Amino acid sequence: MPALRGKTAKLIPDDQSSTQGSEYLQSTTSSHGDHSDESDNEEGSRIKKKPVRGQPAKRGRGRGRQKAETESIASNEPVTLFEIVRQGKGGAATIVDDWIETYKTNRDTALLDLINFIIQSSGCKGVVTTDMYATLEHSDIIRRMTEEFDEESGDYPLIMTGIMYKKFKTNFCDFISVLVRQCQYSILYDQYMMDNIISLLTGLSDSQVRAFRHTSTLAAMKLMTALVNVALNLSVNLDNTQRQHDAERQKQTSKRASERIEMLLGKRQEIIENIEEIQQMMNNIFKGIFVHRYRDTQPEIRAICMGEIGVWMKNYSEMFLSDSYLKYVGWTLHDKVGDVRLKCLVGLQNLYLVSDLALKLELFTNRFKDRIVAMTLDKETDVAVQAIKVVTLILKFNEDILSAEDCENVYQLVYSASRAVAQAAGEFLNERLFKRDDTETGKSKRAASKRRSANAPLIKDLVQFFIESELHEHAAYLVDALWEVNEMVKDWDCMTELLLEEPGRGEEPLDDRQETALIEIMVCAVRQAAQGHAPVGRGSSKKILSAKEKKAVQDDKMKLSEHFIVKLPDLLSKYGIDSDKVANLLEIPQHFDVEIYTTSRLEKHLDSLLRQMRDIVEKHTETEVLDACSKTYESLLCDQYNTTPKVEVARTTLFDSLAERLTRSYESFEATDEPHDNVIYALSSSLKRITTFYSCHDLTGWNLYEMIFLLIKQAPKRGDVPEDIYASSIACAHYAIMWYVNKLEDKNPDQDEINRLKKRVTELIHFCAILLIDRNETIKQEAFTTIGDLLVVFSKQLGSDLTYSSLIYVANENLQLRIADFIQEEVFVEEDDDDDDDEGDDSHKIEVLHKRRNLLASFCKLIVFNIIDMRNAAGIFKHYMKYYNDYGDIIKLTLAKSREINKISCAKTLGLSLSQLFLEMREMEYGQEGKAVNQMNAIKELARRFSLTFGLDQIKTRDAVAALHKEGIMFSLTPLEDRQNPGGPPPNIGYLDVLSEFTTKLMKLDKKTVLVYLDRQLRPEMLENTGDEWSALRAYRNSLMQGGDTSSDVSRPPRPPKRPKPGIKRKMALSGVTDDAESRWVSKEDQPHATRSGWKRRRTTDEDISQGTSMSDEATTNSSSQLSWIRPKKTQVKARLSYSTRTSSSFGKQQHQQEEESEEESNDEEEEFQEGQAIRVLAPQARSTPKSPVVVSSHYKYSKCRSQSRSGQVDPVSLSDFAQVIEARDSQAIADRLNKFRIDEHSQASSSGSRSTDSDFQPLQKRIKHTSRQLRGNLRRSKRSILPEAFPEDTPFIEEDTDPSQ
Repeated sequence: MPALRGKTAKLIPDDQSSTQGSEYLQSTTSSHGDHSDESDNEEGSRIKKKPVRGQPAKRGRGRGRQKAETESIASNEPVTLFEIVRQGKGGAATIVDDWIETYKTNRDTALLDLINFIIQSSGCKGVVTTDMYATLEHSDIIRRMTEEFDEESGDYPLIMTGIMYKKFKTNFCDFISVLVRQCQYSILYDQYMMDNIISLLTGLSDSQVRAFRHTSTLAAMKLMTALVNVALNLSVNLDNTQRQHDAERQKQTSKRASERIEMLLGKRQEIIENIEEIQQMMNNIFKGIFVHRYRDTQPEIRAICMGEIGVWMKNYSEMFLSDSYLKYVGWTLHDKVGDVRLKCLVGLQNLYLVSDLALKLELFTNRFKDRIVAMTLDKETDVAVQAIKVVTLILKFNEDILSAEDCENVYQLVYSASRAVAQAAGEFLNERLFKRDDTETGKSKRAASKRRSANAPLIKDLVQFFIESELHEHAAYLVDALWEVNEMVKDWDCMTELLLEEPGRGEEPLDDRQETALIEIMVCAVRQAAQGHAPVGRGSSKKILSAKEKKAVQDDKMKLSEHFIVKLPDLLSKYGIDSDKVANLLEIPQHFDVEIYTTSRLEKHLDSLLRQMRDIVEKHTETEVLDACSKTYESLLCDQYNTTPKVEVARTTLFDSLAERLTRSYESFEATDEPHDNVIYALSSSLKRITTFYSCHDLTGWNLYEMIFLLIKQAPKRGDVPEDIYASSIACAHYAIMWYVNKLEDKNPDQDEINRLKKRVTELIHFCAILLIDRNETIKQEAFTTIGDLLVVFSKQLGSDLTYSSLIYVANENLQLRIADFIQEEVFVEEDDDDDDDEGDDSHKIEVLHKRRNLLASFCKLIVFNIIDMRNAAGIFKHYMKYYNDYGDIIKLTLAKSREINKISCAKTLGLSLSQLFLEMREMEYGQEGKAVNQMNAIKELARRFSLTFGLDQIKTRDAVAALHKEGIMFSLTPLEDRQNPGGPPPNIGYLDVLSEFTTKLMKLDKKTVLVYLDRQLRPEMLENTGDEWSALRAYRNSLMQGGDTSSDVSRPPRPPKRPKPGIKRKMALSGVTDDAESRWVSKEDQPHATRSGWKRRRTTDEDISQGTSMSDEATTNSSSQLSWIRPKKTQVKARLSYSTRTSSSFGKQQHQQEEESEEESNDEEEEFQEGQAIRVLAPQARSTPKSPVVVSSHYKYSKCRSQSRSGQVDPVSLSDFAQVIEARDSQAIADRLNKFRIDEHSQASSSGSRSTDSDFQPLQKRIKHTSRQLRGNLRRSKRSILPEAFPEDTPFIEEDTDPSQ
């Protein structure tokens, strides 16, 4: 068969492939198939593009090209095979039938259409002609087609999006499959079509162009899959023919048909030859394409190969299910891309599902079992899920293959945060441990154990597994993992039987630990059955249940309600003393369908439940038990059930008892100076019960606030009284105020009630602020939490309603300072300073960290809601890097929200946090130089991180960055002299090193202004110091001059650039010079007075002007590069200068003197103007009503142009250079003045009898008209020359002493 010649067509034998699984991982390049995207661009850039027939040579990219193609397709009928398949209007069978008819008529033409279809499917615009295919080898054709690729676009049909290419990949694969299926009886074996197609695909798959490799690999793999199906059909036909032949031979000689036997033998031989030919084709594709492309650099190509080989192994296992092919799948399990690994696992899963095929995978399983088990921990969720499923299938195939360690690794995944991974691990766990045993032994045990459910032993195993996993707080995750796998988690009858009934003969009873674990698992199952969604932390959010799911949840809720309404009072009675068990059991009534009490006539069980709850409240003081009981009362009363009056009576009776007990205990406590332990315990337990119920129920009717507040007043002088009493009092007072506010919203309160509430809030915040410095941690944290919540509730949001506006509470500076200090002392604590007795107890450390995060979040909430001054956030911003692992997310979000509130205030706060760290560093410098250096590096690193938060848009952050630099300079130079070191640098000058990290965020125009401001704050002699102690100043000044239009001299402030001399273009127009490109842009040699700078030029001497007429021929000898050198950039709008060579020397000398005088005056005024800008920006208090910078600049320039144009010195058209920087609101006024000036100037020129004609004056009028049009436009940007912070927007354009009419 014809094969592609050259090095790209080399085929490697199968025995060259290494059997080591790490071959692919150790080598990243291959001489056959490892190509990168860079090679695509290099090849495209080396080869000159060739226009395609009927198409332009240049093509667009992206959407434009797709739109053009869409329009052409919509307007014209498809003419090529590629267009027909792309549109997919006709079925693939119809398209293939038409192509077969063409092939039978002229196979060369049909084959050429098929080749062009593959080429065009790769995104190539080239066309393979008949002459090309007849005279060129495949390698030469591919090289020619490579030239037709679009260099600017990397898209090709397989990866393109849009209407036309949405289903192209599917249509492409279907066409290949149907083509082979339709040709399997004749054309497939003509040794022409398939040989040429395979040869072409082999060459394309080895191309440097990714589009060719991707498309040809996909086509080859689908072609291989289709050939596998053909081989299967041939195998079936061979078996049928062989069976018919054997049946005919077994007949008697008289009945045997010799002709039929010969026909069957010939048919059998033909099928065998066809099978051999098909296998040869598949071998060529596999060795020529697959063995190179399965390790291609592109993961899409590798994924195609791995996805198809799994299909081959399953469909044609006789050929492909062997170690010589399985090794490629095993090696690719180590691929770096998750999609490729996923394809391998999906293929293996399909093989392990078939028991006959799984038997052939024993050697592969032993070789790659460890890798598959390790993939259960893959970072890609889909890959981990498939790996667990494969391991489960391996377990079903042979339990002895997996070791105990392998199983343990999968067991723990039931607690994974990903629900898909947990459910897959639950299936593995169920297969390994919870398979129901139906043996005779199991039957006899169940018979001996009275009426035990079949799930009883499984539930015991589940409890034991939960205990051994030592993750007792994650029972909800375990239940969710088994929820859809095993029904035992919903077997309420079995669970309650194990808890209530006595064990049977030969059955071991549950110990205390097992009972606690079983109750926790049962409660989690009840919660999930009633809510219908996964536990918190597993899954993105609560999904919306479908109608079917809602019906299932309602049924489960009804079943559990009917069961536990009867059984729960018995459970509470049995375990009423154990606080852990009771706290879990009291959660079950919160998920009841309360109406079942009445519909099923179970009111007596409600009475029993209420009695048990009251007994539990009287027996227990644990917060968990009381909180669960309080929530249960709330759930039974949340809706107007028929049972509500009965529950209301029980609750009121309980509250009366609790209030009376609290009153008696308080009176006993106050009666003696040194109360006994019994009195203290009675008061403490009563306060705990009242506080817990106050959080869910309104107890304001019992008038307990005044008594509780008296306890809070005694907290600073409590002596040896336990702190729990005062912490509970603070929380109880907080809840009381919240309920009082809730009652105010329900009615129209009078002023007395509002004043009473205002007084209570003020007093409570006052005493809580005093307790922020208490010696006890619990009291301090409770006081801080109360202050934070009250400040949020009584913030400025109440001002929207005048009725409640008097309740607004504004925190004073003293309170804000105490809050900030509390956060510094309680949250940002070093590990060594934390008094932790159980250093090895990780759970305790996690609990402490959780409390600190809550405290920090409460403080940041006050910052974000703008309740306290943003400058208080400096104390937390300075710890951003040091405590990033613990609080980084909270601080980062606070920083982002603060920037949204006010960018300038946020920037100043960042600078304040850095200055605080700098002062702390200075305090440790004496005797700790090494530590101070490390601290300085940490401060600079923090400043670098802060600078990144400003983003890339310098215009949006311009004011904020300028404010930060101003604050930093003031801090660095205050005080200006060091009393301890007279004549030395300021003590804080080292802070300029930190400030240098933010200079990159300054605009070029602003760097100069900041530099001028810095130099004005310094003494002149300070700029001349070169000592090491002044290095921070030099470094900061250098960073300000980088990229800015400043002088390179560091020792003195830079001088503002001089303005170029205006009016040159008008002279050219008056002197008769045309305004074309050649006369307007002259070379360097033609302009001896010009320099290389677009902003500066030398003063023109008399000799230069007198010699101006001698410049003639040199201008024509300059190169185009010199012309481009003199052409100004966009930012150099002031430097368009050229002199006319036709003016006389006398006129030039006089004109030069006048221009020198005007330039000196302009430079002096401009220098004063620039100095005034710096004062206005960085010291806005210098002037009370500063003008807009653009207005001042444009008005100053316009006035100068107008005054000088009267004497013929300057051209007013130079104002057009400022059109880009004039604000839109000032453009109209300037344009009106300019038009009036144009008319006056034209009439003055006409009346004076000057020599300028209308043709001479026409370029000038054209420029003035263009300038007016620019000024009248509403400009989108304003390139201001100075910072806008110091200039209000209401500054008028016209000076106050100027008459607008003139």
